[in-house]
Amino acid sequence: MSCGEDHDVDCNEILQRVYVFIDNEIEGASTAEIRQHLEECAPCLDEYDLERCIKNLVARSCGSDHAPDALRQKILLRLTQVQVETTIITTD
Repeated sequence: MSCGEDHDVDCNEILQRVYVFIDNEIEGASTAEIRQHLEECAPCLDEYDLERCIKNLVARSCGSDHAPDALRQKILLRLTQVQVETTIITTD
């Protein structure tokens, strides 16, 4: 993904790590790096917000239970497909 801005870290790299960032499972410098990138990059911030909303929706729908692994994998696959489709459209 390219947002047309120069960043220290590539947007694709940030978006690949956004899942662990949302879950607070990423450490120290990486957290600061992702936060800074999201503050500077509106397209990545939008993607982050979408991922966070979907995670919250799944959490509410499943109550206190965790989403089954098969469902989680299916959702992640579809999100990746949409991201690829969006990237292709924006680069054409």
